[in-house]
Amino acid sequence: MNRDVSINIKSVQIAPHSHEEERDTTELFTCGRLISKGNRIGDYTLSYSESEVTGFAGNKISLAVTEDNMVVMRRSGDCPSNLIIEKGKKHHCHYGTPYGDFMVGIYADDVQCNLNENGGGLYMKYTVDINSALMSKNEMYIDFTLLDSKEGKDDNQDEQSMNFTDLTEEKSE
Repeated sequence: MNRDVSINIKSVQIAPHSHEEERDTTELFTCGRLISKGNRIGDYTLSYSESEVTGFAGNKISLAVTEDNMVVMRRSGDCPSNLIIEKGKKHHCHYGTPYGDFMVGIYADDVQCNLNENGGGLYMKYTVDINSALMSKNEMYIDFTLLDSKEGKDDNQDEQSMNFTDLTEEKSE
């Protein structure tokens, strides 16, 4: 099943050695596709095209979620990247930029996924390092809803879906 979705991505980045108040927050609203091969969490891939706003216009992002809540984030195009975000594990990943490619370490403190064919949300809290030097602490909230749904929900969606707003409220407590 391939469905058109509306995607809201909020990214919070804290530079190393800064105070928690010094956060760089960006928010992106875009449209994309939800690809489902079944009803389990590991059966979903969310994809969208980058824009000038992100600095990677013409590239495509895909987020594949495994059954054990590992997220594989792939960017294809002029600046390919492959990031693996898995709670409690560090992965050395390829990160492409217009200025060159390099390896980064990704360590996730938390990954939460709640996806179904009606929409859902992802939350990832992770650090990025280069040569074992901390570059940033990051939190990413991704919420998506179907564009072709009737009123956006069915009777079971409230119980099954965790969305961006739910995850934001949980983390601020």
